[in-house]
Amino acid sequence: MDDGQEPIDPLALERQVCFALSVASRNVVALYRPLLEPMGLTHPQYLVMLALWQTTPLSVKALSQLLQLDPGTLSPLLKRLEANGLIRRHRDPQDERALAVVLTESGRALRAQAELIPPAVVERLGMELDELQRLHGSLTRLIAATQGVGDAGTTED
Repeated sequence: MDDGQEPIDPLALERQVCFALSVASRNVVALYRPLLEPMGLTHPQYLVMLALWQTTPLSVKALSQLLQLDPGTLSPLLKRLEANGLIRRHRDPQDERALAVVLTESGRALRAQAELIPPAVVERLGMELDELQRLHGSLTRLIAATQGVGDAGTTED
């Protein structure tokens, strides 16, 4: 029976989760940019600092796992943060193979400025806090659901 409605195109751009996530990610990161610039941080550097404000010291390996970044991507971020005097990298005395990352006094002091960022982001988004918390929960479940999915059935030459 024809009800006169157009069939839904499963490949319509606006229906794709990947498209919505991509645009939302770019827009949210852009929203952070003017808040982070006075602190001298990029968004990826801010994520590193968030991890270190939560737990310090951290090994580069632990930081890489926590941020879900490969070491090749993390290394330049750490070099820049170290050059800016916010962190220090040194060999772990318990394991000379491991590189530990610690905050400097300047890095610890920057936390006070950073505490103003989350409420400013919420205000700029203009969304209710409970809606943002539900979205965070959904995204966290999505991340968990996608962990390792891309690795299934792949082989290396």
